[in-house]
Amino acid sequence: MTEIEAPIPAGSADTEAIRLQLRSWPEVEAYLERCRGVIVPLGSTEQHGPSGAIGTDALTAEAVALEVGRRTGVLVTPTQAFGMAEHHLGFAGTVSLQPSTLMAVLHDVVLSLARHGFERIYVINGHGGNIATGRAAFAQAHATAAARGLPVAPRLRCKLANWFMAAPVMQKARELYGDREGHHATPSEIALTLHLEPSLIDKQRPLPEPPPAGPIHGPEDFRRRHPDGRMGSDPYLARADHGHTFLDLAATALAADLQTFLTAED
Repeated sequence: MTEIEAPIPAGSADTEAIRLQLRSWPEVEAYLERCRGVIVPLGSTEQHGPSGAIGTDALTAEAVALEVGRRTGVLVTPTQAFGMAEHHLGFAGTVSLQPSTLMAVLHDVVLSLARHGFERIYVINGHGGNIATGRAAFAQAHATAAARGLPVAPRLRCKLANWFMAAPVMQKARELYGDREGHHATPSEIALTLHLEPSLIDKQRPLPEPPPAGPIHGPEDFRRRHPDGRMGSDPYLARADHGHTFLDLAATALAADLQTFLTAED
C-alpha cells in the first residue's frame, strides 16, 4: 500500500471542514483522491452514576474524534451514540443495542465507507462495552468486503482506538485521582464532559463511598452490586480544567496513532 496523505496539513483544519455531514458528495470524492482514511466516533447512551451525564461516552468520543480530525485533516463521520450497554439497563435513561445489533451497525458502516473507497476506518471509542463487539464487526466486515469483491478489500483495515485507554490519559488519571478513578463513571471521563458542557458542573456533588468494581451478570445484578451506578469511582474529583487536559492528551496520542495507521505498509 502506498502512503495515504492527510488532505489538510496537520493542525490547520477547522472543525466544520472535517465533519462528513457538512460535506457534499463531490467534496468527499475529491477528498478520497488525496486521503483514504476516515474517523468514526463510537459512544454509548448509558447511566454514569447519580451526577454524570447519560451521554458521557458519546460526548467524549465525539469531542476527541473532532479534535483528532482537526489536527490531522481526516474526515469525521457523525457519532454512533448507541452502543452495547445492556448491563446498564437497570438505570433509567440507558439505551442499549444488543451485541448483534451493534455488530450489524458497525459492519454496515464499514462496508458503506469501503464501497466509496475508504481504506482505513479508525473508530474512536468512548465505551468499554463496545470493544469486543467492535472487533468482531471488523472481522465480519473484512470477510464481507472480500466476498463482495470490493476493490478496496485487500487494503481495507479497521482499528478501534479507546481514548480513555491512551497511555498519557491513563497516566494523568492515576496522577490526579489514584484509586478513586475506578472503572465506571470515572472522574477522568466526567472531567471531559464538564469541559465540554459547563452546565453539567451543577450536577456535581459529594457521593457516598462506592462499591469496588466486580463481575457483571446482567442489569439487575449490576444494580444490586452498584446501587448508584458507579464502580469504585469518585466523580466529584473531576474538574473542567482536568477535562481540557484529558482532551489534549487523548487527541495528541490518537492523532499520532492515526497517522501511523494511515501510512502503515501492508
